[in-house]
Amino acid sequence: MISILIPVYNYDIALLVSSLREAMEKVPEFGELLIGDDGSSPEFGSRYQLLVNGHVRLIASEKNIGRAAIRNRLAAEARGDYLLFIDADAMIPATAEAYLRSWLQYLNAGPVLCGSIMYPVLPPADPDKMLRWKYGRKREQRRAAERNKHPHASFSGFNFMILRELFMKIRFNEELRQYGHEDTLLGYQMKKAGIGILHVDSALIHDGVEANSEYISKIKQGIENLSILCDKVTDFNSFSATVRLVRTYNRISWLGIQGLFAAIYIRYRERMEIALDSSRASLLLLWLFRISLFSTYRAIHGRRNILPVL
Repeated sequence: MISILIPVYNYDIALLVSSLREAMEKVPEFGELLIGDDGSSPEFGSRYQLLVNGHVRLIASEKNIGRAAIRNRLAAEARGDYLLFIDADAMIPATAEAYLRSWLQYLNAGPVLCGSIMYPVLPPADPDKMLRWKYGRKREQRRAAERNKHPHASFSGFNFMILRELFMKIRFNEELRQYGHEDTLLGYQMKKAGIGILHVDSALIHDGVEANSEYISKIKQGIENLSILCDKVTDFNSFSATVRLVRTYNRISWLGIQGLFAAIYIRYRERMEIALDSSRASLLLLWLFRISLFSTYRAIHGRRNILPVL
């Protein structure tokens, strides 16, 4: 049996759940759907309760425990041999039945299967969401054949299936409470353990495209997380090989110019954020913002590297 797991926090998942619930009647290999309410407001909690039926269970946390912890709790409660993790802000591109059936052909192909992320072809009507859409289309929407060239570096927690027995041994790291890179760490852990990842073209659309300001805030949280992880992993070379931003930082460090990038962030961060919060923001500027911010955090964390190791 396959369990579908959807962690959620204050997000409307009624359409996603109802579509999957109906499709599960036609694809019986998917035996249950678990909603993980991560401390949502009473209004949203009531909505999730209305989605419960014979196939759908609600696992609710009274307080927000974080993206990693709620996923781990869902896995612990699941009854299936396989776990299909789906982010709450996903939309099914065709029919839910076709999406579920697309996984069945790969069940014996490997212990970890990573599906695709898609973005709408047309840009968002709201120009305030243009930056996230541009980045998703250019950097995240890639065919499985391309992602399989570097499978661990391309791993994403947005849409993936894993053997439950295996997941319970590795799990998401619950020390990461704020947004960002919990799936990067899991990909690294699987690489270190010699666990293969097969990328497949079972696709979901990322429907929850954030406004520019919210996306910039998440970038800042995620890059802080990433810098912390650099000091916690036991094999930095293996970790850096799975993260493009860290590889880039290694190159500029080799050239001795990481301090220059940190200085750029310190001096121009407000101007960069203003420019990024625009419908005409460029991905080149976003790259500069990310690498200069990461260089700044590396300088900060390098002076107080007292973190425990994984």
